[in-house]
Amino acid sequence: MVDVTKPALILVGPPGSGKSTVGRQAAQRLELPFKDLDDDLLAEHGLGAGELVVELGRERFQELEVELLRSVLTSFEGVLALGGGTPTAPGAAELLAGHTVVFLDVNLENLLKREGLVPLHPWLMPNPRAHLRRLLEERRPVYRSVAGAVVTTSGRAPEDVLADVLEAESALTGHVGSAGRSDDA
Repeated sequence: MVDVTKPALILVGPPGSGKSTVGRQAAQRLELPFKDLDDDLLAEHGLGAGELVVELGRERFQELEVELLRSVLTSFEGVLALGGGTPTAPGAAELLAGHTVVFLDVNLENLLKREGLVPLHPWLMPNPRAHLRRLLEERRPVYRSVAGAVVTTSGRAPEDVLADVLEAESALTGHVGSAGRSDDA
């Protein structure tokens, strides 16, 4: 196991893009721990990300995200899934510079098909389609700017996305073989 001082892999993308699902699988495959920044916010503040945005306002919520991100980037060595809006917070892009970041991109139709998205993010109401369309338009350029690679998740099985994420991680880090590691060899 390589001794690293920052996350081995960071996944960014909109809510519902598969960051947590694929992140857990990538961590397992890379034999590393997994961390979801939204879970840490919930543990620390007792409210989910969507509820915190409503309770605190977007500006204060983003300040909390950046504080947590700063701490995690210096102490966590595994696979990290960021909240959908984390890369857009003031200062977050600078913190992510130099890290292995993969953007999980998903189209609007696939986002709308994913169950549970609206209840998890109450700010999407009353018109989820319009909010998600705007969110994707605003955030895609930010996600692309902080990521070294883009992997599309629309209409794909998590296992297929995982293969592309691990290939991207390997290409970005230059660690030949880290993506295709097999215990069967």
